[in-house]
Amino acid sequence: MDRVMAVVVFNRICELGSLSAAARALGISRPMVSRYLDEMEKWAGARLIHRSSRRLTLTSAGEKTLQHTRQLAPLFHDIEQQSTREAPSGTLRIACAHFTASHIVGPVLPAFLARYPALKIEVDISHQAVNLIGERIDLAIRITNNPEPGAIAMRLGECHSVLCASPDYLRRCGEPQSLADLQQHNCLYYSGFAGQTWHFTDRENNRLNVQANGNLSAGISSVLCDAAIAGCGIALVPEKEAHTALDSGELVSVLADYVPQPLGIYGLYQSRSHQHVALTLFLQAIAQSLRQQT
Repeated sequence: MDRVMAVVVFNRICELGSLSAAARALGISRPMVSRYLDEMEKWAGARLIHRSSRRLTLTSAGEKTLQHTRQLAPLFHDIEQQSTREAPSGTLRIACAHFTASHIVGPVLPAFLARYPALKIEVDISHQAVNLIGERIDLAIRITNNPEPGAIAMRLGECHSVLCASPDYLRRCGEPQSLADLQQHNCLYYSGFAGQTWHFTDRENNRLNVQANGNLSAGISSVLCDAAIAGCGIALVPEKEAHTALDSGELVSVLADYVPQPLGIYGLYQSRSHQHVALTLFLQAIAQSLRQQT
């Protein structure tokens, strides 16, 4: 694993007092933080932190190690800042799904390529997990609450969804008044979700689930959105996909008292060491674009 990142993670654990807090601050998963801590302890040849259900405490070896890693942190930061100031060139290979390419990656590309004309970007449309090393992918952008293991996962933003149907469908089949009513309707669902379970939060912040059943599933949200506009059923699709049809009245929101569970937007990459200069800059551009849209 990347020892530089292991040092950064160890310092943040010590600063914040928990692995979960370090994971949130660094935008990576809790298991990944634990793996970096294990790497640090293997590197140091000693246990650095006593773990308990209530708190974390440094061992004597951990205190000595922290003195050294705190001295290294500014050096790592200076090196990283120097690398990001270099004009990127070469090829940046990005893997993402169709929706992500259209609504998240695509809008960033024109200004980014204009700013860095020596850079070439290749976008691979893939709805499946990719082998970053084997497929020579520098960055994968995924919309999920369970990032693929084995890579660094940087949280960039959130994807919000909307439950919607056409006015014609609701006239013909009736409008559901509760989540349970959805089981009597034709639900159009994304085929990538195991079990086709839809997750919601009500006004009291209770988490509720419902099984989605219907005669159409697809791995591309635009297909579901088009089918909903045509009156085929009720769809759960990203707001970015449905907003034009909602504005025009071709689709209307259904069960507005229940908020679909948002999904995280993550940038997945293999290692911080020797990474493509453009990768850091592109992640920053995506994150900034998503912040401006909220």
